[in-house]
Amino acid sequence: MIIKVLGTGCSTCKKLEKHTKDAVKKLGIEAEVIKVEDIKTIMQFGVMKVPGFVIDEKVIFTGKVPKVAELMQIIEENK
Repeated sequence: MIIKVLGTGCSTCKKLEKHTKDAVKKLGIEAEVIKVEDIKTIMQFGVMKVPGFVIDEKVIFTGKVPKVAELMQIIEENK
């Protein structure tokens, strides 16, 4: 599983990246978490509001930072 956090480097995007890594660790799953800051790459996903959250090249949500527990559920549902 490849999880991408899309964002230009703002504090909200960094927070989502941290929450994502925490969720993956708590779930004990094999997943690579990649932070994507390149605006052209972000736009290729059609994301206009950051942060964006992508699992295996599918945009799951944009513009929010769920709590770790909610992220764990989202990741489980999108395996």
